[in-house]
Amino acid sequence: MVDGGNFYEAQQMYKSTSARYMAAQKYSEALDILESGALVQLKHGQVTCGGELAVLFVDTLVTGELPYNEETFGRIRKMYKAFPKISVPHFLGDDYDDEGHQLSEAISAAKARAESCSSFLRAAIRWSAEFGASRNGCPEMHVMLAEYIYSESPETDMTRVSSHFVRGNDPKKFASMLVNFMGKCYPGEDDTAIARGVLMYLSQGNLRDANLLMDEMKEQLKSANSEFPKTDLIRFIKYLLPTQEKLLQDECCSFALIDLKCQLQNE
Repeated sequence: MVDGGNFYEAQQMYKSTSARYMAAQKYSEALDILESGALVQLKHGQVTCGGELAVLFVDTLVTGELPYNEETFGRIRKMYKAFPKISVPHFLGDDYDDEGHQLSEAISAAKARAESCSSFLRAAIRWSAEFGASRNGCPEMHVMLAEYIYSESPETDMTRVSSHFVRGNDPKKFASMLVNFMGKCYPGEDDTAIARGVLMYLSQGNLRDANLLMDEMKEQLKSANSEFPKTDLIRFIKYLLPTQEKLLQDECCSFALIDLKCQLQNE
């Protein structure tokens, strides 16, 4: 049916069949139908239809109160990888020529792809947080969402990108993205993006990944014969991290002394 271009009819078939399985509480069968439908639709570039079925897949997990596990994560990742990835310009120049209409359509399509994939992954993250992953949801899904938003959205929202990366588990990928962003952002945006990432990590008590982010960026910039922006904000961040490290060490020493004092008093 899909091969014949009858995408809407196929969509209704997948939805009605899965609904019958859901009504009978046959969640495994419903998941199989929805995953298959999402993959087929996405393979044919039908992002809206495929994304809707992918979201219904997650809704079924929630309805069935099915726990998070690696097998289900693998199925979610498979659908995520099926979403099209098509490069589009992030900025429009002043010369909006005869190709402007096609460019506008490409940007609209990119926004639709990014929103469809984002809706799917946000739903999956909420499910994973509720049914067995970490408190913030599956870290790998946060990284997947951050990467897709950054690479596929025509308007780069670094706040959203950073918020998902810091809830993820891959500061090296975050560093690579920031280095890439430095090469194409407006003047003055690079140090803000770097500082935002570090401060977001620190706000979650994650000093380790804040340091890893800066160390990895330093290595990647060195390899590219580049360097950190020479701004007051970056100097502040470079001062802040060792200060936080020392405060943490002092705090650990204080707790150790208190513990030792309690032990001596109990002897």
